[in-house]
Amino acid sequence: MSIVTIGKKFVSNDSPTFMIAEIGINHNGVLETAKSLIREAKDAGFDAVKFQKRTIDIVYTSEELAKLRPNFYGETNGDLKRGLEFDENDFKEIDRYCKELEIEWFASPWDLPSVKFLEKFNVVAHKVASACLTDRSLLKELNSTGKPIFMSTGMSSLEQVDAAVKEIDNSRLILMHTVSVYPAKPEQLNLAWIKILKDRYPHILVGYSGHEVGVNPSVIAVAKFGAVCVERHVTLDRAMWGSDQSASLEPDGMRRVVNYIRAVPIVTGGGEKHVLDEEVPISSKLRRVKDF
Repeated sequence: MSIVTIGKKFVSNDSPTFMIAEIGINHNGVLETAKSLIREAKDAGFDAVKFQKRTIDIVYTSEELAKLRPNFYGETNGDLKRGLEFDENDFKEIDRYCKELEIEWFASPWDLPSVKFLEKFNVVAHKVASACLTDRSLLKELNSTGKPIFMSTGMSSLEQVDAAVKEIDNSRLILMHTVSVYPAKPEQLNLAWIKILKDRYPHILVGYSGHEVGVNPSVIAVAKFGAVCVERHVTLDRAMWGSDQSASLEPDGMRRVVNYIRAVPIVTGGGEKHVLDEEVPISSKLRRVKDF
């Protein structure tokens, strides 16, 4: 049985579902917003929060950065991308605050320097964003850290997933079924693909990273298809500025998705039929005929 250790928690087919609150860039470059989201995630019962880390001049071309895109950081796309990016002091405070609240944190590095940056904080895991699944050099760098790796599989063919899986120590890998549409419509979610991934890679744990509106698909991913972890984008307000906000859960939704998923093994039970002690007096009262 595969078991992956994430900080003080375990991820396996028999462990409680590992819940990840994807803060990403929904903080809009404001550290206090990020800290508020960390607090909300902790209060909701998530096991970890996740951010994104990019080296802007590596991830984006100069042409892309120069494109006009008026925003609250300036007039260009580059102004926005740099404004959204936290620096080392910001992540030091995030690291300190997560330790204070006793919640794990990690991030999706989009380039090699970002992997080295995150390793300074000895993060408990790394995440391969769907957009980075085909970056062999990044996968090799992440694998060299020896850390557990979550890998989202959105916008990827099965052949591309096969190739990516070969670059990572499978004993530390958790594949995440993902649909890279923000927000994704119900008919686009294709949750049955979780079973395809589990059958194709029986030695690898499989989870779900959802970009849908609401909580039901995430619960179904666990209850019907056995996702071992669930990642959901989170926000303080879905009306906030930002490309990911509309595909995110607000604090009430954060609490509901955790509570519903935590209830799955409780209501599922062990599958054995037996008469409960509490049923005996009810049977005596209501059952008129006892031929057998």
